[in-house]
Amino acid sequence: MLDLQRLRALHAVSVHGTVGAAAAALGYTSSAVSQQIAKLERETRTVLLEREGRGVRLTDEAHQLVATAGELLAIVERAETELEERRGVPAGRLLVAAFASAARGLMPRVLADLARRHPTLDARLSEVDPHLSVDLVAKGAVDLAVAHDWDIAPLPAPSGVEQAVIGDDLCDLLVPAGHPFARRTGVRREELGGERWICQPPGRVCSDWLLRTLRAAGHEPDVVHQADENPTLVALVAAGLGVALIPRLGRGPLPEEVVEVPLDPMPVRRLYALWRTGAARRPAIAETVRTLREHWPEVSAHTPR
Repeated sequence: MLDLQRLRALHAVSVHGTVGAAAAALGYTSSAVSQQIAKLERETRTVLLEREGRGVRLTDEAHQLVATAGELLAIVERAETELEERRGVPAGRLLVAAFASAARGLMPRVLADLARRHPTLDARLSEVDPHLSVDLVAKGAVDLAVAHDWDIAPLPAPSGVEQAVIGDDLCDLLVPAGHPFARRTGVRREELGGERWICQPPGRVCSDWLLRTLRAAGHEPDVVHQADENPTLVALVAAGLGVALIPRLGRGPLPEEVVEVPLDPMPVRRLYALWRTGAARRPAIAETVRTLREHWPEVSAHTPR
């Protein structure tokens, strides 16, 4: 008989792409995941993973087994949901994915509140880019995701995934203290041409939004520096190396070398909680969404400006 935990490990490798990423998502070590899959190979007398450069790739037989594993895990999820629903108490393991600034600015207080009020609920957080987290929810790799979209780039929700709005996060233009915009009370998007930009790498939601916004205003952005983390972006602005558009959530206080200037119209990104339709009745999902919404007004009100 096939072991469900070993199937879960193989499924995670398929979803996340590497043994290390699968291990991080499952809360295991990489060696533990490798051992689970090695045991599954012995059970099935089938090669499931093959070396490819520094990584691995799934064999055709593994892909077939992953499809079956997905069906089994969905059945298990339904059973767990029904049991939890009957008890009426949030319980069990809840895997949550959140983008970086939400993981820093919102999730700590939400997770602490859940732990205090529901000791039988084991909520675990992973920091994941919004575009990836939605797919992880759809594939069953995480139970709930906190993601965002922008006013000109809506977040797609695939079939079988439900969502609820948490709140709106505003975004400001950050410029060095000596920049001409630093003395302004507002800047129009049409005035942003010719600036040296600091932003996240291509493919990230914020970077894509910046490119779309400037091109819609008739400007081709000159991106001179790229970094993943907002504190790094702020530090580059403080050094006088360019300007940046950075949301308020999780940004932290600005150094005196950086000035925040409102952009007209003000860019807005909307935060969502997303979960699979099959788990919608699970008390842990409902309680986590409620707690996210409960804390958002306080978080947004106290976000440094």
